[in-house]
Amino acid sequence: MDIPLAVIADYASATREGKLNVMGIFNALKVKSLPHTQPQIYLVWQAEAGPAEWGMKKDVEIKLLDENARQVLSVRGNLMIPEKGEAGRLTSINSIMAFNNVKFEVAGDYAFAILIGGETRRNVPLRINLAPAPPEA
Repeated sequence: MDIPLAVIADYASATREGKLNVMGIFNALKVKSLPHTQPQIYLVWQAEAGPAEWGMKKDVEIKLLDENARQVLSVRGNLMIPEKGEAGRLTSINSIMAFNNVKFEVAGDYAFAILIGGETRRNVPLRINLAPAPPEA
């Protein structure tokens, strides 16, 4: 199973036809003060599975890690790969995950790690920058 697409965004949705709508893709946030609580972050990713994986259930874990590999948050679940795909083609599975009130204690580098079956398949970087204080008048 591969993860060809993974982004962080302000908002995302999917159509009935399986099209992803992603708005406000970013990899950095400029914050006024720390700690900072981000009201909402969307992690949008797409997995591709081949015929050997059709009908399988995969364990999935998403971890948000700081630059020292300390865990900020973690969620676990399962991903069910459809029974049938089109012969000779990969099956795509879309995932849209909303995280609310994510707290960042310090500025620096973070990453959403996407683990499938206990193995990291993709890291999505996120930089938290502290905005400089405005000059005094």
